[in-house]
Amino acid sequence: MSSESITVHLIGDSTMAEKAASERPETGWGTPFADRFDDSVTVENHARNGRSTRTFLEEGRWQPVVRDLAETHYVFVQFGHNDEVPSKEQHTTEAEFEANLETFVEETREHGAEPVLLTPIARRHFDEGGDPKDTHRVYSELTRNVARERGVALVDMDARSRSLLRELGPEGSKSLYNHLSPGEHPNYPQGVTDDTHFSEQGARRMAELVLEGIDELELGLASHVVRDDR
Repeated sequence: MSSESITVHLIGDSTMAEKAASERPETGWGTPFADRFDDSVTVENHARNGRSTRTFLEEGRWQPVVRDLAETHYVFVQFGHNDEVPSKEQHTTEAEFEANLETFVEETREHGAEPVLLTPIARRHFDEGGDPKDTHRVYSELTRNVARERGVALVDMDARSRSLLRELGPEGSKSLYNHLSPGEHPNYPQGVTDDTHFSEQGARRMAELVLEGIDELELGLASHVVRDDR
């Protein structure tokens, strides 16, 4: 890949998406991620709250991304949170989920760009022994399957985030997620206990895990990462 004008496209759900001012301090990991590259890299965050692979495609959100793809582009794909819940309108069957991931991969490659698949980030749920539960077991494995079968770079964020949760424990890990006491923030006057979406600190930690994955995969993008001095 050329070292000039690299574009990274992010497609996914609320855990990756940019947030409106009214949703702060909830933060998607794509926001701090975009700040971690030198000037030759542009990050386009197309992720949206509440989307599954199926609804992202059905709503026509993928086509503008595909039209813009070039050989110096990457497409980071992370879904599962909404696909996997049978009661949700956005639910996607296991077969559909795999087929949709394959669509993203194939169409990215048709334009000479490089796809990167990411498993969904763990929800903050612990068992009685204090070990993080495997909250995305099936849909993470489907993502791994597609990566294996299609020879796609994979950042296993499910495994990486569960390892971080295990390290921090049930109490310490609260700081990663959007947990606020009543009156702590004007957007959440009653407080909030959200074990899916991230605080600003949590989004930075998750972005760091993605960057570690990029480095381990030895993607060309790795040489454009800059240090976080915060």
